[in-house]
Amino acid sequence: MSSPAPPPNVNAFPADTLKTYIKKLLESNLAPPAPSSGSSQVKAPHPSPAQMQEIRTRVKERMCEIRERGFKYIVLTHLAENRGQGTRADISCHWEDADVVVQEVYVNDAIICVCIAFAVRVA
Repeated sequence: MSSPAPPPNVNAFPADTLKTYIKKLLESNLAPPAPSSGSSQVKAPHPSPAQMQEIRTRVKERMCEIRERGFKYIVLTHLAENRGQGTRADISCHWEDADVVVQEVYVNDAIICVCIAFAVRVA
């Protein structure tokens, strides 16, 4: 007989809420503009370091809105040119039940962007 699953940690950071936000943020900031009626393809502009900083700042601000106190927040973004090479990002973390990591990958024909957000509980 297996034991029942432990109850969810009420002090844990709500990762699902943040993951949804990051996905929408990356899509809205990094998606190429729609092609005009006269052209069939639009080349997406390469995001600038300022845009990557803006994404990091907005993710961290959203994390503070979700849970203002009790966590240290770390947000990383990585941008690479997409030349058909694919991407993979793995994380192995050992910590308390309340700590979380949220990762979202955005890919289009021109770029690959990985955004990783950590919420680490502080005493």
